[in-house]
Amino acid sequence: MSTISVKHLTRSFQVFDKQPGLAASVKSIFYRPERTVHAVEDVNFEINQGELVGFIGPNGAGKTTTLKCLSGLLFPTSGEINILGFHPSDRQYDYLRQIGFVMGQKNQLWWDIPPQETFLLNQAIYDIPISTYKKRLGFFVDILDIKDVITVQTKKLSLGQRMKCEFVAALLHNPKVLFLDEPTIGLDVIASQKIRQFIRQVNQEFKTTVILTSHNMNDVAELCRRTILIDRGQIKFDGLLTDLTSKYTELKILRFTFETKIPTTTIKKFGDIVDNDGYRYTIKVAKDKYLQVASKILSSLPVVDLNIEDTPIEDVIRQVYADK
Repeated sequence: MSTISVKHLTRSFQVFDKQPGLAASVKSIFYRPERTVHAVEDVNFEINQGELVGFIGPNGAGKTTTLKCLSGLLFPTSGEINILGFHPSDRQYDYLRQIGFVMGQKNQLWWDIPPQETFLLNQAIYDIPISTYKKRLGFFVDILDIKDVITVQTKKLSLGQRMKCEFVAALLHNPKVLFLDEPTIGLDVIASQKIRQFIRQVNQEFKTTVILTSHNMNDVAELCRRTILIDRGQIKFDGLLTDLTSKYTELKILRFTFETKIPTTTIKKFGDIVDNDGYRYTIKVAKDKYLQVASKILSSLPVVDLNIEDTPIEDVIRQVYADK
């Protein structure tokens, strides 16, 4: 049996349209045109225990709405959700103590007190035995290196420090399912990498089922084998990330370094030039011709170094959106 089962999930909202200006404002007192927006429409997927799944899509695609329905924060308009044998919209305590939710743009830490006080509050809310609480807190403090952080007021922490503490607050009760909504948003490269390492470790050590939404494709590429792509409220792809990149990758990127300066007219005939300074060139080549092109350049020009790369995952996803 799947840990998460979603069948025909739909979540609709009623919105009102209003024209600008004073006259329109007066008119809207008596009449406001209303329409229905389907944030999520007929969504179906299943996720097994221990999977770490990337849930991606453009802005307004329905990612956060779906996660809120799965966590019980929103009631579905129609459809069925079953997680760990519970219906999230029932908001049962036995269900809520088995899930965790981290949102990069919202706090669960109390702003004016140190994170350790929020941790103690969560220990009481989830009725975590004190010995278990101390053991898990010590584990998280060590691997996240936040011993000197958890005693400082939350509002005085950096974004990276706060996000580490947000993860601790969401995981102290050892949830079986973890929802992550943009957990690395606004973080620098180093902080993002540490958060990704932590997510991977939690998934592997505790077999926690994780659904991750992110616009940072490095998060998805490094953590997720399986990807679900949603657009305009509907699932457009559900499968291995490698299958997605293979389907939409039409180009290879070749990076050459030459011993002498090479004119652009010489390189232009081999492919589309992306970048160059005369000695170093980056070109895009059709993936069915890149070996032939590389061979010709190696045999005819003074090559010092050559790198062959796949199209960046960001470009792949951009192509998917363009073909939607």
